[in-house]
Amino acid sequence: MSWFSKPKYSTVTVRKNDIPKDVWTKCPISGEIVYNKALQDNWMVVPQSGYHFPLSAPERIRLLIDEGTFEELDTNLHSKDPLKFEGVEPYSEKLKKNQAKTNLTDAVVSGLGKLDQQLVSIAVMDFRFLGASMGSVVGEKITRCIERGAEKNCPVIIVSASGGARMYEGILSLMQMAKTSAALAYLAQKKLPFISVLTNPTMAGVMASFASLGDLIIAEPRALIGFAGPRVIKDTTQQDLPEGFQTAEFLLQHGLLDQIVSRLEMKERLSYFIRTFMANRK
Repeated sequence: MSWFSKPKYSTVTVRKNDIPKDVWTKCPISGEIVYNKALQDNWMVVPQSGYHFPLSAPERIRLLIDEGTFEELDTNLHSKDPLKFEGVEPYSEKLKKNQAKTNLTDAVVSGLGKLDQQLVSIAVMDFRFLGASMGSVVGEKITRCIERGAEKNCPVIIVSASGGARMYEGILSLMQMAKTSAALAYLAQKKLPFISVLTNPTMAGVMASFASLGDLIIAEPRALIGFAGPRVIKDTTQQDLPEGFQTAEFLLQHGLLDQIVSRLEMKERLSYFIRTFMANRK
């Protein structure tokens, strides 16, 4: 008979399904667990690793534009279904679902506002809406945003995040590449600055048009930027791609970008560049 018996411990088995949803998020870089409230308070940037999660267009505008100064414009534009695209799910139904999910009319929010008391014409793409693909409405709103800058004699800022052209609209989608580029040529004649901000991901037709035409091109850290995806390029060329290919850091090193700027410093940096551009213009 033993004088001392082993204590009995109560055990609790925690199953994955018992963990409340939408409470915390795991950083894909460091594996750090971050509570969603803390992540949201830090503009969706992981405090330790600096990893940038996607940010919605309304939140991005709140980050960059002075409180109470933003006026959203062109809200009356709505995508149509010119090809009567069916597929697995009709395009018209996809639009309705994405509008309900995001509370947006389409994949870009545009208007006028003040950034550090400086008037700017701004458009922000939202990847939640059909991968921020560029259809007729997205192209038209971005074109009007550029033309508005020329009309108001103020800088233009476009924050891009897109999978490319919207296949559901065919050639009407592809023509937006030429239309937005032509509008930027007009802005350049006015000697007004266009700052292009690239976020994760900025790909295909968007990158091949207005997103790469900035007087200043800034990207967020680790953003995926390019035309075709890495897997497509590798399968086509049958060659191994360099490490970090199509990341913002790789493209900065090879001269495509001017700067990589943390989201937490973006407004301050944009303010400095705008003041410099406009001062030199005078």
